[in-house]
Amino acid sequence: MERRQFLAGVGTGMAVAGAPLAAAPMPHHRATAPRKLLMKLGCQSGPSTDEHFAFQARYGVTHVAASAGVSGERLYATADEVKALREQVERHKMVLAILNPLLLPSSPIDKEAHGGIMLASSPEREREVEAFQNQIRACAAAGVPCIKYNMSMLGVLRSGHQPGRGDAMFAAWDEASAHPGAPLTRAGPVNAEQFWERITWFLDHVVPVANEYKVRIACHPQDPGVGPQGYQGINRVLGTVDGLKHFVSIRESPYHGLNFCQGTVSEDLERPAEQIFDVIRWFGTRKKIFNVHFRNIVGHRGHFREAFPDEGDVNLYKALMTYAEVGYDGMLMPDHVPVVPGHPEAEWQSFAFAYGHIRGLMQAAQAAHGLDWNVIRA
Repeated sequence: MERRQFLAGVGTGMAVAGAPLAAAPMPHHRATAPRKLLMKLGCQSGPSTDEHFAFQARYGVTHVAASAGVSGERLYATADEVKALREQVERHKMVLAILNPLLLPSSPIDKEAHGGIMLASSPEREREVEAFQNQIRACAAAGVPCIKYNMSMLGVLRSGHQPGRGDAMFAAWDEASAHPGAPLTRAGPVNAEQFWERITWFLDHVVPVANEYKVRIACHPQDPGVGPQGYQGINRVLGTVDGLKHFVSIRESPYHGLNFCQGTVSEDLERPAEQIFDVIRWFGTRKKIFNVHFRNIVGHRGHFREAFPDEGDVNLYKALMTYAEVGYDGMLMPDHVPVVPGHPEAEWQSFAFAYGHIRGLMQAAQAAHGLDWNVIRA
């Protein structure tokens, strides 16, 4: 797909939300142009090098989220820097659909060099939010329609690893036994009210700019949710479905939504194999899903391990069809792939496996519902 076609179609929705794809005519009866599966095979893994982009393109990735180089001490990439990244991606016949900004990553606050927004510390947070506003403007000028970010102080919480198929190892979380008595972070205690104040302050400053420049800002849920007592003194308000529903209602806008990590949301459910589909419908019908981390888990809230996409508790084919049902037209991308100790190359093998699995699900959906399988090609 040409970049200009992608940009023109972002967020418009080419299918009616809720329309059952099974109603589409089978190919041998089709008299009109085939209906299309709107989702794209994507990835956010780095680095932003020609070698890595070639790797992604080799296995069928057509759209990416990537990081631009930032020179000097600036906290945002300029329009020229974003444009250079976009053109680099396009040389590999892919689309730069989302920018990974320098600010608000998923790292723990104790490791974060620029924590002013999350710490509510002035004047650092004013400088950082101005940089984030400038990042929105730079993306608009460079033709990149979305930015993804995190609002997390604890990073990704895991309590250890568990063995999987062959020699693969999976990150796991058991809240009941996870690092009892873990010390406070430099943020100190942060209760729910304080966390919502910081989130609201940020959204009050950036959503109007996103509206003006028509650039989506996609927030990742906190991974994973913890109990109401919090963890390391911090209440994870974006670690429940209700919390995410409240989040998207603050400063309501078509440009304010979620980097919907299906794995994280599954980790926040007691019965993810049953419940995840209605969660997808709730956010999807409201057009609040801007990107999907299409990964699986084994387990449930408070006790789970990560998984290969084909072996987790959630039926990913059914999940894909639920995204299709609500007219989702963004990326499905792998995330949190397993590793093999002592074999760093295994991570990229795992990504390649995940690309193939997602692509296979997409083609199966095309075939099963009378759609032209060729439309998912680059």
